[in-house]
Amino acid sequence: MTAAFTFPGQGSQAVGMGKALAEAFPAARAVFDEVDSALGEKLTAIIWDGPAETLQLTENAQPALMAVSIATLRVLETEAGFSVGRDAAFVAGHSLGEYSALAAAGSLSVSDTARLLRTRGLAMQKAVPVGAGAMAALLGLDYEAAMAVAGEAAQGQVCQAANDNGGGQVVVSGDKAAVERALDIAKAKGAKRAMKLAVSAPFHSSLLKPASDRLRDYMANIHFNASESANIANIRQVETNKGCTP
Repeated sequence: MTAAFTFPGQGSQAVGMGKALAEAFPAARAVFDEVDSALGEKLTAIIWDGPAETLQLTENAQPALMAVSIATLRVLETEAGFSVGRDAAFVAGHSLGEYSALAAAGSLSVSDTARLLRTRGLAMQKAVPVGAGAMAALLGLDYEAAMAVAGEAAQGQVCQAANDNGGGQVVVSGDKAAVERALDIAKAKGAKRAMKLAVSAPFHSSLLKPASDRLRDYMANIHFNASESANIANIRQVETNKGCTP
């Protein structure tokens, strides 16, 4: 049987995540200690004690989710004998999770990944101030319908179908007011549910283009190792919906 190891993206964070794991398994605790050391601060205090608003900030949520993901993997390795190179034919991640996948497959060290994600998060947040952008999940609409919703909601602002998650779930991203209009439009067009996501920036929209430019320069100095497993990217190129994925 072919196995794949996949990692979650931003919006999955919750205060307290990974704490019980770190308390029970030294291998997990070592990952959190390494991330704290790489960043020069106690990110674990934010992960485990909050507040949620601070953890939600892109600069914190991204390295935090990676830390929990890799800590979980280390427990599987030490306690169950799992090996990414041997037991996983593929690694993949949703958005931010792509970086966790790179770390899991040995392409990046945990320390380099933590610093990269802190830099990425700061660049993304600088591109769009907190509260100026938003994202929302539309359930029960296909990608084409979600694109139509986003186009109607834009009204001169940015609103784009940003993530096609499959199974009738599409995420729209852009200016806060436009995304909020999309919620009502989606419901009127038959969406089963439309809800804003717990994120602090409009990821995967054209508003993040400045962050992409900054991150490209930073990544030019990052060393990537050969991956232990095939890494599946999650970029979808759509000519009529030109977003940006730094």
